[in-house]
Amino acid sequence: MNHTLPRSIGFRELLVFLLLTGFAARFIASAATLGPSALVIWFLGCAVFYVPLALCVVELSSRYPQEGGLYVWSKQAFGDYVGYLTGWAYWTSNLIYFPAVLYFTAGNALFIGGWQSFNESQPYFIVFSLLGLGLATAINVRGLKIGRWLFGFGALSSWGTALTLVVLGGIVAFRFGAATSFTWESLVPATGWKDLVLWSAVAFALCGAEAVAVMGDEIRDSRKNLPRAMLLAGILITATYMLGTVGLLVALPVGEISNIQGLMQAVTAVTERLGLWGVSPAVALMITITGLGQVGAWLATVSRLPFVAGVDHFLPPAFARLHPRWQTPHVALWFQAAVAAVFVFLGQLGTSVKGAYDVLLSMGVISAFVPYLLMFAALIRLQRLPAGPEIVRPPGGKAVSVGVGVIGLLSTAASMVLAALPPESEPNPWLSAAKVVVPTLILLSVGSLLYRFGKRNKPARSALSGKALLP
Repeated sequence: MNHTLPRSIGFRELLVFLLLTGFAARFIASAATLGPSALVIWFLGCAVFYVPLALCVVELSSRYPQEGGLYVWSKQAFGDYVGYLTGWAYWTSNLIYFPAVLYFTAGNALFIGGWQSFNESQPYFIVFSLLGLGLATAINVRGLKIGRWLFGFGALSSWGTALTLVVLGGIVAFRFGAATSFTWESLVPATGWKDLVLWSAVAFALCGAEAVAVMGDEIRDSRKNLPRAMLLAGILITATYMLGTVGLLVALPVGEISNIQGLMQAVTAVTERLGLWGVSPAVALMITITGLGQVGAWLATVSRLPFVAGVDHFLPPAFARLHPRWQTPHVALWFQAAVAAVFVFLGQLGTSVKGAYDVLLSMGVISAFVPYLLMFAALIRLQRLPAGPEIVRPPGGKAVSVGVGVIGLLSTAASMVLAALPPESEPNPWLSAAKVVVPTLILLSVGSLLYRFGKRNKPARSALSGKALLP
Protein backbone atom coordinates (compact mmCIF):
# COMPACT_ATOMS: atom_id res chain seq x y z
CA MET A 1 0.00 0.00 0.00
CA ASN A 2 1.29 3.49 -0.89
CA HIS A 3 1.81 5.71 2.20
CA THR A 4 3.62 8.59 0.45
CA LEU A 5 2.14 12.08 0.80
CA PRO A 6 2.92 14.74 -1.85
CA ARG A 7 5.44 17.54 -1.06
CA SER A 8 3.21 20.58 -1.44
CA ILE A 9 4.49 22.92 1.34
CA GLY A 10 7.05 25.59 0.41
CA PHE A 11 8.30 28.62 2.38
CA ARG A 12 5.20 30.71 1.71
CA GLU A 13 2.85 27.93 2.75
CA LEU A 14 5.03 27.30 5.83
CA LEU A 15 4.79 30.92 6.92
CA VAL A 16 1.02 31.05 6.40
CA PHE A 17 0.61 27.80 8.31
CA LEU A 18 2.78 28.99 11.23
CA LEU A 19 0.92 32.30 11.42
CA LEU A 20 -2.44 30.54 11.41
CA THR A 21 -1.57 27.85 13.97
CA GLY A 22 0.63 30.11 16.12
CA PHE A 23 -1.58 33.19 16.32
CA ALA A 24 -5.18 33.27 17.50
CA ALA A 25 -6.92 36.59 18.04
CA ARG A 26 -9.21 35.07 20.68
CA PHE A 27 -6.26 34.87 23.10
CA ILE A 28 -5.96 38.64 22.93
CA ALA A 29 -9.28 38.83 24.78
CA SER A 30 -8.15 36.30 27.39
CA ALA A 31 -4.87 38.14 27.97
CA ALA A 32 -6.52 41.57 28.07
CA THR A 33 -8.59 40.52 31.10
CA LEU A 34 -5.27 40.72 33.01
CA GLY A 35 -4.99 44.42 32.22
CA PRO A 36 -1.79 46.18 31.06
CA SER A 37 0.34 43.56 32.83
CA ALA A 38 -0.61 41.23 29.95
CA LEU A 39 2.05 43.00 27.85
CA VAL A 40 4.78 41.89 30.25
CA ILE A 41 3.33 38.39 30.38
CA TRP A 42 3.31 38.19 26.56
CA PHE A 43 6.98 39.15 26.52
CA LEU A 44 7.90 36.68 29.27
CA GLY A 45 5.87 33.94 27.59
CA CYS A 46 7.77 34.49 24.36
CA ALA A 47 11.12 34.40 26.18
CA VAL A 48 10.56 31.30 28.32
CA PHE A 49 8.25 29.29 26.06
CA TYR A 50 8.09 30.31 22.41
CA VAL A 51 11.83 30.84 21.92
CA PRO A 52 12.76 27.47 23.54
CA LEU A 53 9.99 25.80 21.55
CA ALA A 54 11.17 27.26 18.25
CA LEU A 55 14.80 26.34 18.89
CA CYS A 56 13.74 22.83 19.92
CA VAL A 57 11.64 22.31 16.79
CA VAL A 58 14.32 23.65 14.45
CA GLU A 59 16.99 21.34 15.84
CA LEU A 60 14.84 18.21 16.11
CA SER A 61 13.28 18.70 12.68
CA SER A 62 16.77 19.06 11.18
CA ARG A 63 17.75 15.75 12.81
CA TYR A 64 14.56 13.93 11.78
CA PRO A 65 12.68 15.84 9.06
CA GLN A 66 10.26 13.03 8.21
CA GLU A 67 6.48 12.84 8.70
CA GLY A 68 5.36 12.65 12.33
CA GLY A 69 7.30 15.48 13.98
CA LEU A 70 7.31 15.19 17.77
CA TYR A 71 6.05 11.61 17.53
CA VAL A 72 9.22 10.65 15.64
CA TRP A 73 11.51 12.76 17.86
CA SER A 74 10.30 11.19 21.11
CA LYS A 75 10.42 7.74 19.52
CA GLN A 76 14.05 8.24 18.51
CA ALA A 77 14.98 9.40 22.01
CA PHE A 78 12.95 7.06 24.25
CA GLY A 79 11.53 4.25 22.12
CA ASP A 80 8.19 3.23 20.66
CA TYR A 81 6.00 3.65 23.73
CA VAL A 82 7.04 7.21 24.59
CA GLY A 83 6.90 8.20 20.93
CA TYR A 84 3.41 6.77 20.63
CA LEU A 85 2.26 8.46 23.87
CA THR A 86 3.65 11.81 22.69
CA GLY A 87 1.74 11.58 19.42
CA TRP A 88 -1.39 10.32 21.17
CA ALA A 89 -1.39 13.17 23.72
CA TYR A 90 -0.82 15.75 21.00
CA TRP A 91 -3.58 14.32 18.87
CA THR A 92 -6.15 14.02 21.66
CA SER A 93 -5.39 17.51 23.01
CA ASN A 94 -6.42 18.92 19.66
CA LEU A 95 -9.65 16.95 19.73
CA ILE A 96 -10.47 19.03 22.82
CA TYR A 97 -9.06 22.20 21.28
CA PHE A 98 -11.33 22.14 18.22
CA PRO A 99 -14.58 22.66 20.20
CA ALA A 100 -12.96 25.52 22.17
CA VAL A 101 -12.03 27.30 18.93
CA LEU A 102 -15.49 26.72 17.48
CA TYR A 103 -17.25 27.96 20.64
CA PHE A 104 -15.26 31.18 20.39
CA THR A 105 -16.04 31.41 16.67
CA ALA A 106 -19.74 30.78 17.24
CA GLY A 107 -19.94 33.47 19.92
CA ASN A 108 -18.41 36.07 17.65
CA ALA A 109 -20.37 35.00 14.55
CA LEU A 110 -23.49 36.27 16.30
CA PHE A 111 -22.29 39.83 15.66
CA ILE A 112 -22.51 39.34 11.88
CA GLY A 113 -26.27 39.83 11.94
CA GLY A 114 -26.92 41.14 15.44
CA TRP A 115 -28.02 37.76 16.81
CA GLN A 116 -26.63 38.22 20.34
CA SER A 117 -29.85 36.84 21.83
CA PHE A 118 -28.30 33.40 21.23
CA ASN A 119 -25.37 34.18 23.55
CA GLU A 120 -26.38 31.52 26.07
CA SER A 121 -28.06 29.14 23.65
CA GLN A 122 -26.40 25.77 24.07
CA PRO A 123 -28.11 24.24 20.98
CA TYR A 124 -26.76 27.07 18.81
CA PHE A 125 -23.17 26.59 20.00
CA ILE A 126 -23.39 22.83 19.58
CA VAL A 127 -24.87 22.94 16.07
CA PHE A 128 -22.40 25.61 14.92
CA SER A 129 -19.47 23.56 16.24
CA LEU A 130 -20.62 20.38 14.53
CA LEU A 131 -21.14 22.13 11.20
CA GLY A 132 -17.73 23.80 11.47
CA LEU A 133 -16.03 20.47 12.16
CA GLY A 134 -17.77 18.86 9.20
CA LEU A 135 -16.84 21.67 6.79
CA ALA A 136 -13.18 21.83 7.84
CA THR A 137 -12.83 18.05 7.65
CA ALA A 138 -14.45 17.79 4.22
CA ILE A 139 -12.07 20.44 2.83
CA ASN A 140 -9.04 18.64 4.28
CA VAL A 141 -10.11 15.35 2.74
CA ARG A 142 -9.77 17.09 -0.61
CA GLY A 143 -6.06 17.73 0.20
CA LEU A 144 -3.71 20.60 1.04
CA LYS A 145 -4.00 22.08 -2.46
CA ILE A 146 -7.62 22.89 -1.58
CA GLY A 147 -7.15 23.24 2.17
CA ARG A 148 -4.43 25.87 1.83
CA TRP A 149 -7.04 28.29 0.50
CA LEU A 150 -8.99 27.92 3.73
CA PHE A 151 -5.73 28.31 5.68
CA GLY A 152 -4.76 31.39 3.66
CA PHE A 153 -8.12 33.11 4.11
CA GLY A 154 -8.04 32.18 7.80
CA ALA A 155 -4.57 33.70 8.28
CA LEU A 156 -5.50 36.90 6.43
CA SER A 157 -8.71 37.22 8.43
CA SER A 158 -6.91 36.64 11.72
CA TRP A 159 -4.35 39.33 11.05
CA GLY A 160 -6.99 41.60 9.56
CA THR A 161 -8.93 41.34 12.82
CA ALA A 162 -5.89 42.20 14.93
CA LEU A 163 -4.92 45.08 12.64
CA THR A 164 -8.46 46.48 12.74
CA LEU A 165 -8.41 46.34 16.53
CA VAL A 166 -5.09 48.19 16.69
CA VAL A 167 -6.22 50.89 14.25
CA LEU A 168 -9.56 51.43 15.98
CA GLY A 169 -7.88 51.54 19.37
CA GLY A 170 -5.47 54.17 18.11
CA ILE A 171 -8.31 56.31 16.76
CA VAL A 172 -10.21 56.08 20.06
CA ALA A 173 -7.12 56.95 22.09
CA PHE A 174 -6.47 60.00 19.89
CA ARG A 175 -10.05 61.29 19.95
CA PHE A 176 -11.41 60.24 23.35
CA GLY A 177 -8.52 58.90 25.44
CA ALA A 178 -7.80 55.31 26.49
CA ALA A 179 -10.43 53.34 28.41
CA THR A 180 -7.63 51.70 30.44
CA SER A 181 -4.91 53.55 32.32
CA PHE A 182 -1.36 52.42 31.48
CA THR A 183 1.02 53.05 34.38
CA TRP A 184 4.26 51.44 35.52
CA GLU A 185 2.36 49.89 38.43
CA SER A 186 -0.28 48.40 36.12
CA LEU A 187 2.43 46.63 34.13
CA VAL A 188 3.46 44.51 37.13
CA PRO A 189 1.84 41.04 36.78
CA ALA A 190 -0.60 40.16 39.56
CA THR A 191 -0.64 36.79 41.31
CA GLY A 192 -4.37 36.49 42.04
CA TRP A 193 -6.37 33.35 41.33
CA LYS A 194 -7.76 34.63 38.02
CA ASP A 195 -4.37 35.92 36.92
CA LEU A 196 -2.57 32.63 37.54
CA VAL A 197 -5.19 30.68 35.58
CA LEU A 198 -4.84 33.01 32.58
CA TRP A 199 -1.03 32.85 32.57
CA SER A 200 -1.32 29.30 31.27
CA ALA A 201 -3.64 30.54 28.50
CA VAL A 202 -0.94 33.00 27.40
CA ALA A 203 1.59 30.17 27.15
CA PHE A 204 -0.99 28.07 25.28
CA ALA A 205 -1.49 30.94 22.84
CA LEU A 206 2.19 30.74 21.89
CA CYS A 207 2.01 27.04 20.99
CA GLY A 208 1.93 25.90 17.39
CA ALA A 209 5.51 26.23 16.15
CA GLU A 210 5.84 22.44 16.23
CA ALA A 211 2.64 21.77 14.30
CA VAL A 212 3.94 22.08 10.76
CA ALA A 213 6.88 19.74 11.49
CA VAL A 214 4.34 16.92 11.89
CA MET A 215 3.96 17.13 8.10
CA GLY A 216 7.73 16.87 7.57
CA ASP A 217 7.56 14.66 4.47
CA GLU A 218 5.32 17.23 2.78
CA ILE A 219 7.71 20.18 3.27
CA ARG A 220 10.07 21.13 0.47
CA ASP A 221 13.66 21.69 1.71
CA SER A 222 12.56 21.73 5.36
CA ARG A 223 16.07 22.27 6.81
CA LYS A 224 16.31 25.56 4.94
CA ASN A 225 12.72 26.81 4.91
CA LEU A 226 11.52 25.88 8.41
CA PRO A 227 14.03 27.97 10.46
CA ARG A 228 13.45 31.07 8.29
CA ALA A 229 9.69 30.75 8.45
CA MET A 230 9.71 30.12 12.20
CA LEU A 231 11.88 33.14 12.97
CA LEU A 232 9.71 35.51 10.95
CA ALA A 233 6.49 34.01 12.31
CA GLY A 234 7.68 34.30 15.91
CA ILE A 235 8.44 38.01 15.57
CA LEU A 236 5.12 38.74 13.88
CA ILE A 237 3.06 36.64 16.29
CA THR A 238 4.44 38.12 19.51
CA ALA A 239 4.32 41.71 18.24
CA THR A 240 0.73 41.33 17.06
CA TYR A 241 -0.41 39.76 20.33
CA MET A 242 1.03 42.71 22.24
CA LEU A 243 -0.34 45.37 19.86
CA GLY A 244 -3.75 43.69 19.78
CA THR A 245 -3.88 43.60 23.58
CA VAL A 246 -3.07 47.31 23.72
CA GLY A 247 -5.80 48.04 21.18
CA LEU A 248 -8.39 46.09 23.16
CA LEU A 249 -7.45 47.72 26.47
CA VAL A 250 -7.59 51.17 24.88
CA ALA A 251 -11.10 50.46 23.60
CA LEU A 252 -12.61 48.82 26.70
CA PRO A 253 -12.08 48.94 30.47
CA VAL A 254 -10.63 45.69 31.84
CA GLY A 255 -13.81 44.83 33.73
CA GLU A 256 -15.90 44.81 30.53
CA ILE A 257 -13.73 42.38 28.56
CA SER A 258 -15.05 38.84 28.03
CA ASN A 259 -13.04 35.74 27.07
CA ILE A 260 -15.51 34.67 24.41
CA GLN A 261 -16.69 37.97 22.88
CA GLY A 262 -14.15 40.49 24.13
CA LEU A 263 -12.87 41.34 20.67
CA MET A 264 -16.31 41.99 19.25
CA GLN A 265 -17.36 43.93 22.33
CA ALA A 266 -14.38 46.23 21.77
CA VAL A 267 -15.00 46.62 18.05
CA THR A 268 -18.72 47.29 18.61
CA ALA A 269 -18.03 49.86 21.32
CA VAL A 270 -15.47 51.67 19.17
CA THR A 271 -17.47 51.66 15.94
CA GLU A 272 -20.58 52.93 17.72
CA ARG A 273 -18.61 55.85 19.13
CA LEU A 274 -17.13 56.59 15.71
CA GLY A 275 -20.33 55.96 13.75
CA LEU A 276 -18.74 53.17 11.65
CA TRP A 277 -21.71 50.82 11.63
CA GLY A 278 -20.50 48.42 8.92
CA VAL A 279 -17.16 47.57 10.53
CA SER A 280 -18.45 45.36 13.34
CA PRO A 281 -20.18 42.75 11.11
CA ALA A 282 -17.12 42.68 8.83
CA VAL A 283 -14.80 41.95 11.78
CA ALA A 284 -17.21 39.29 13.04
CA LEU A 285 -17.07 37.65 9.62
CA MET A 286 -13.25 37.73 9.68
CA ILE A 287 -13.21 36.09 13.12
CA THR A 288 -15.57 33.40 11.84
CA ILE A 289 -13.37 32.67 8.81
CA THR A 290 -10.31 32.66 11.07
CA GLY A 291 -11.85 30.09 13.40
CA LEU A 292 -12.76 27.76 10.56
CA GLY A 293 -9.29 28.19 9.03
CA GLN A 294 -7.58 27.36 12.31
CA VAL A 295 -9.68 24.27 12.86
CA GLY A 296 -8.91 23.19 9.29
CA ALA A 297 -5.17 23.76 9.74
CA TRP A 298 -4.99 21.82 12.98
CA LEU A 299 -7.15 19.03 11.58
CA ALA A 300 -4.70 18.69 8.70
CA THR A 301 -1.71 18.61 11.05
CA VAL A 302 -2.84 16.21 13.73
CA SER A 303 -4.44 13.78 11.28
CA ARG A 304 -0.88 12.86 10.26
CA LEU A 305 -0.24 11.41 13.72
CA PRO A 306 -2.84 8.60 13.62
CA PHE A 307 -1.84 8.12 9.98
CA VAL A 308 1.81 7.51 10.95
CA ALA A 309 0.72 5.36 13.91
CA GLY A 310 -1.39 3.33 11.48
CA VAL A 311 1.61 2.88 9.20
CA ASP A 312 3.58 1.69 12.24
CA HIS A 313 0.70 -0.70 13.11
CA PHE A 314 0.08 0.86 16.54
CA LEU A 315 -3.42 1.76 15.35
CA PRO A 316 -5.68 -0.26 13.03
CA PRO A 317 -4.49 -0.36 9.39
CA ALA A 318 -7.48 1.75 8.30
CA PHE A 319 -5.77 4.85 9.76
CA ALA A 320 -2.93 4.41 7.25
CA ARG A 321 -5.23 4.45 4.24
CA LEU A 322 -4.98 7.29 1.75
CA HIS A 323 -7.97 8.49 -0.22
CA PRO A 324 -7.80 6.81 -3.68
CA ARG A 325 -8.39 10.12 -5.47
CA TRP A 326 -6.99 12.89 -3.24
CA GLN A 327 -4.20 10.95 -1.46
CA THR A 328 -5.16 12.22 2.01
CA PRO A 329 -5.53 10.27 5.31
CA HIS A 330 -9.30 10.47 5.09
CA VAL A 331 -10.04 7.80 7.71
CA ALA A 332 -7.90 9.60 10.30
CA LEU A 333 -9.52 12.92 9.40
CA TRP A 334 -13.13 11.77 9.77
CA PHE A 335 -12.40 9.72 12.88
CA GLN A 336 -10.84 12.64 14.74
CA ALA A 337 -13.74 14.90 13.70
CA ALA A 338 -16.18 12.38 15.17
CA VAL A 339 -14.28 12.23 18.47
CA ALA A 340 -14.01 16.03 18.62
CA ALA A 341 -17.80 16.17 18.18
CA VAL A 342 -18.16 14.17 21.39
CA PHE A 343 -16.22 16.85 23.28
CA VAL A 344 -18.57 19.49 21.88
CA PHE A 345 -21.31 17.85 23.97
CA LEU A 346 -19.16 16.95 27.00
CA GLY A 347 -18.02 20.53 27.50
CA GLN A 348 -21.61 21.64 28.17
CA LEU A 349 -22.30 19.25 31.04
CA GLY A 350 -23.40 21.12 34.17
CA THR A 351 -22.16 24.57 33.14
CA SER A 352 -22.92 27.70 31.11
CA VAL A 353 -21.64 28.47 27.61
CA LYS A 354 -18.85 30.62 29.10
CA GLY A 355 -18.08 27.86 31.62
CA ALA A 356 -17.94 25.31 28.79
CA TYR A 357 -15.48 27.51 26.87
CA ASP A 358 -13.25 27.89 29.96
CA VAL A 359 -13.33 24.14 30.65
CA LEU A 360 -12.51 23.23 27.04
CA LEU A 361 -9.67 25.75 26.98
CA SER A 362 -8.17 24.41 30.23
CA MET A 363 -8.61 20.79 29.14
CA GLY A 364 -6.77 21.63 25.94
CA VAL A 365 -3.92 23.26 27.84
CA ILE A 366 -3.41 20.29 30.20
CA SER A 367 -3.49 17.71 27.41
CA ALA A 368 -1.49 19.79 24.94
CA PHE A 369 1.41 20.39 27.29
CA VAL A 370 2.02 16.68 27.96
CA PRO A 371 3.72 16.15 24.55
CA TYR A 372 5.71 19.36 25.03
CA LEU A 373 7.21 17.90 28.20
CA LEU A 374 8.26 14.80 26.28
CA MET A 375 9.50 16.81 23.31
CA PHE A 376 11.77 19.01 25.45
CA ALA A 377 13.00 15.89 27.25
CA ALA A 378 13.78 14.33 23.86
CA LEU A 379 15.83 17.39 22.90
CA ILE A 380 17.97 16.95 26.02
CA ARG A 381 18.41 13.20 25.54
CA LEU A 382 19.27 13.44 21.85
CA GLN A 383 22.26 15.65 22.65
CA ARG A 384 24.11 12.37 23.25
CA LEU A 385 24.13 11.86 19.50
CA PRO A 386 26.74 13.62 17.36
CA ALA A 387 25.54 16.66 15.41
CA GLY A 388 26.58 16.67 11.76
CA PRO A 389 26.67 19.74 9.52
CA GLU A 390 23.01 19.22 8.57
CA ILE A 391 21.86 19.69 12.20
CA VAL A 392 20.66 23.22 12.99
CA ARG A 393 21.62 23.87 16.61
CA PRO A 394 21.29 27.19 18.47
CA PRO A 395 24.50 29.24 18.93
CA GLY A 396 26.49 27.64 21.73
CA GLY A 397 25.94 24.06 20.64
CA LYS A 398 25.14 21.20 22.99
CA ALA A 399 25.19 23.17 26.25
CA VAL A 400 22.69 25.73 24.95
CA SER A 401 20.43 23.00 23.55
CA VAL A 402 20.32 21.34 26.98
CA GLY A 403 19.52 24.71 28.58
CA VAL A 404 16.75 25.27 26.05
CA GLY A 405 15.26 21.89 26.95
CA VAL A 406 15.39 22.61 30.69
CA ILE A 407 13.73 26.03 30.33
CA GLY A 408 11.06 24.51 28.12
CA LEU A 409 10.39 21.72 30.62
CA LEU A 410 10.02 24.13 33.55
CA SER A 411 7.74 26.60 31.74
CA THR A 412 5.58 23.76 30.42
CA ALA A 413 5.20 22.13 33.84
CA ALA A 414 4.26 25.46 35.44
CA SER A 415 1.62 26.10 32.76
CA MET A 416 0.07 22.67 33.35
CA VAL A 417 -0.30 23.34 37.08
CA LEU A 418 -1.85 26.76 36.50
CA ALA A 419 -4.27 25.39 33.89
CA ALA A 420 -5.74 22.98 36.45
CA LEU A 421 -6.94 25.88 38.63
CA PRO A 422 -10.67 26.62 38.01
CA PRO A 423 -11.75 30.25 37.40
CA GLU A 424 -13.11 32.14 40.42
CA SER A 425 -16.42 32.73 38.63
CA GLU A 426 -17.03 29.01 38.00
CA PRO A 427 -20.17 27.98 39.96
CA ASN A 428 -18.97 24.37 40.31
CA PRO A 429 -15.18 24.60 40.89
CA TRP A 430 -14.72 20.92 41.81
CA LEU A 431 -16.66 19.80 38.74
CA SER A 432 -14.65 22.24 36.62
CA ALA A 433 -11.34 20.91 37.96
CA ALA A 434 -12.48 17.31 37.50
CA LYS A 435 -13.52 17.98 33.89
CA VAL A 436 -10.02 19.35 33.23
CA VAL A 437 -7.87 16.70 34.90
CA VAL A 438 -9.89 13.47 34.72
CA PRO A 439 -10.45 13.44 30.92
CA THR A 440 -6.72 14.04 30.40
CA LEU A 441 -5.87 11.02 32.57
CA ILE A 442 -8.52 8.93 30.81
CA LEU A 443 -7.21 9.86 27.36
CA LEU A 444 -3.64 8.95 28.34
CA SER A 445 -4.84 5.64 29.81
CA VAL A 446 -6.82 4.82 26.67
CA GLY A 447 -3.74 5.61 24.60
CA SER A 448 -1.64 3.22 26.68
CA LEU A 449 -4.19 0.45 26.25
CA LEU A 450 -4.34 0.98 22.49
CA TYR A 451 -0.54 0.88 22.36
CA ARG A 452 -0.43 -2.48 24.14
CA PHE A 453 -3.16 -3.84 21.90
CA GLY A 454 -1.39 -2.57 18.77
CA LYS A 455 1.94 -3.97 19.90
CA ARG A 456 0.49 -7.46 20.37
CA ASN A 457 -0.98 -7.37 16.88
CA LYS A 458 1.95 -5.76 15.14
CA PRO A 459 3.98 -7.75 12.59
CA ALA A 460 7.55 -8.83 13.33
CA ARG A 461 9.82 -5.87 13.86
CA SER A 462 13.50 -5.07 14.00
CA ALA A 463 15.69 -5.66 17.03
CA LEU A 464 15.49 -1.96 17.87
CA SER A 465 11.71 -1.96 18.16
CA GLY A 466 10.31 -1.17 21.56
CA LYS A 467 13.65 0.24 22.77
CA ALA A 468 15.05 3.71 22.88
CA LEU A 469 17.47 4.39 20.05
CA LEU A 470 19.95 5.86 22.53
CA PRO A 471 21.75 4.02 25.33
